[in-house]
Amino acid sequence: MRKYYVHESSYVEKNVRIGEGTKIWYFCHVREGARIGKNCNIGQNVYIGKGVVIGNDVKIQNSVSIYEKVTLEDCVFCGPSVVFTNDPDPRSAYAKDPETEHLPTLVKEGATLGANATILCGLTIGRHAFVGAGAVVTRDVPGYALVYGNPARLKGWVCECGLKIELDKKKGNATCMRCGKDYLKKGRGLQRGSS
Repeated sequence: MRKYYVHESSYVEKNVRIGEGTKIWYFCHVREGARIGKNCNIGQNVYIGKGVVIGNDVKIQNSVSIYEKVTLEDCVFCGPSVVFTNDPDPRSAYAKDPETEHLPTLVKEGATLGANATILCGLTIGRHAFVGAGAVVTRDVPGYALVYGNPARLKGWVCECGLKIELDKKKGNATCMRCGKDYLKKGRGLQRGSS
């Protein structure tokens, strides 16, 4: 007896691994070789491409398209109609080898992708970053960054709990007013402080 749920209207191809407690709802298509972790919630009309890797506790809302060579680490949230691309220069008349010509995309642990965001291929979305609704992401997003717009631009910083935090530009640190977590500026992004 399987320990996950797939609605009868969804189609899961062969050689797919699905973790315990995961739910795949109506009209989804999961392609061959995909790996889906434990306790994921995959909404209606989601496409998961061949060989896609999805971590544990990931929430994917309705009508999301996750194409080949995308990896979502643990606790990623994809809002409705998020789209990942995988071909940097698509042409209908010229076939490509997906193994060698498509670019990988990585969404790190705890990141949020708002509704209708488009993520161009070959990028990395940092840990606990927050991509606003409708954003078109054309470059890497640092950890804990808040980005939105077309193209997406850095607009601030967010805590792991999701609250916007204010960076003290002189000291290079921030503290979340909701949960009390501390952060330090490091490179282009933030990292958790000592608390």
